[in-house]
Amino acid sequence: MNREDAASPENRNDDEARHLAWLLPPPVTEDLSPERFRHQKELLMNHIDADSRRDRPAQPTTRPTSRLLRPALLVPVSAMALAGILAGGFALGTDDKDRTTTATATQGTGGLLHHLSTVALTSEAPVVRDDQFLYTRSKVREAEIRSDKAVLSPLTETESWAPQDPRPLKKIGLTRVNGKDEVSNAQLGDDNGTPAGLSRPTYDWLASLPTDPDELLAYLRTHVRKDAEQEIDQTVFEQIGVLLGGVLPPKTAATLYRAAANIPGVKEAPDAKDAIGRTGLGIAREDTKHGDRTEWVFDKDDYSFLGSRQYRTKDAPYAKAGTLLYSTAEMEHAIVDKAGQVPGKAPESTGKQQAG
Repeated sequence: MNREDAASPENRNDDEARHLAWLLPPPVTEDLSPERFRHQKELLMNHIDADSRRDRPAQPTTRPTSRLLRPALLVPVSAMALAGILAGGFALGTDDKDRTTTATATQGTGGLLHHLSTVALTSEAPVVRDDQFLYTRSKVREAEIRSDKAVLSPLTETESWAPQDPRPLKKIGLTRVNGKDEVSNAQLGDDNGTPAGLSRPTYDWLASLPTDPDELLAYLRTHVRKDAEQEIDQTVFEQIGVLLGGVLPPKTAATLYRAAANIPGVKEAPDAKDAIGRTGLGIAREDTKHGDRTEWVFDKDDYSFLGSRQYRTKDAPYAKAGTLLYSTAEMEHAIVDKAGQVPGKAPESTGKQQAG
């Protein structure tokens, strides 16, 4: 081979390919079914696509005026758990130790969120019928305004049942606190019942959301309930947190993480902890104008969702900086056949009112 041939782009590419092949581990020789091959291909392409988005410039955001403590903060955010959705781990040939190393070594919040997105894609899609209910058990602390001061409640265990029926419902949920049941009725103005949607996310509705992160962000910015005194990006971030819950279609979970990575101001929170003190990998965003910070907490080993918290970052008439406004710890999630049914137990027949 002469120098001209050796220096040609084709030969240089061949040399680089051989060098890379030498560096890479031997290929897996296990035969894959067509379905498994397509799954691995889709997973790899999503991972590549996620990497390509990490350096995208942040979109500008407006900063409206400050607001008072919103009633939405007094609602438990128990739908934010991912225990069982993310526990499947990384399906690209890494073991538990490698997965942990990958997540902690990745630089930047976008890296962590894209890693969580890839992990979510490895989970199996559950079978959820329209006549079933999402069961959530969580521990919650939340602030109430008393005499113009935020007073934090004791740690309370809460159970809830969310119907998966997509039709407009006049009873949209059942909540049990300290053994007492309370039915949630249709939202104000929904005379014919509240349909599936942002305020009542069902599994099928979640599966219908856009699977492109930019399209999903655009959808959320258009459809979230606006608050003139809150940054729209903070509203969307909190809405994503509510949707990241319990039982999610894998593609939807993956897209929600990638969408969150594209929200300006989202960052890592190394010291984030849930309502019972468990620390983990944290993702946070602060509404700098109003002075609230919301954090999500994920397990360092299996990346399952542990809980969330929100606290003040600025002094306010009702609370000083550092005051906790709410915190949650996700304990259990399951799909059950009846409202009031606890996983592993038969439906109760005590005559208690059920959602539906």
